Amino acid sequence: MILQQWFFSFRGRVGRRDFWLWQAIWLLLTSVLFFLAGNDLVDTQMAAFGIVCLLWPASAIVVKRLHDRDRRGYWALLLIAAWLLMAGNWSMTGDVLQWVIGRALPFIILAGLMLDLGLFRGTAGDNRFGAAPVPLRLK
Repeated sequence: MILQQWFFSFRGRVGRRDFWLWQAIWLLLTSVLFFLAGNDLVDTQMAAFGIVCLLWPASAIVVKRLHDRDRRGYWALLLIAAWLLMAGNWSMTGDVLQWVIGRALPFIILAGLMLDLGLFRGTAGDNRFGAAPVPLRLK
């Protein structure tokens, strides 16, 4: 798989190694953007734009990793649900319910997905989403 397919295509499969490679790249890039914005070295709107630009490749990698686990890409919508739960204003509920809905439930969703995508092997051989994943080649 070439770099353009890795970043921008939602077809095919990605193995665990390439998934973790993307997670490291994403963490590095978002950390740099947050550092620059936090120290007023770059405008906050520009940093937010950079984060938004990373959403497409992040989505593509997650969907392809789901394909390797023989799951449909729609499972990635759980990430959006977790982010919405974290961003929601749950102050009208009681303290315990506020904590459960706004913190514990998103954590369970995100931890479950990270365990599933990051630790478990994909389907051996071909599956309904294509051939076994080919590691990324940086050429």
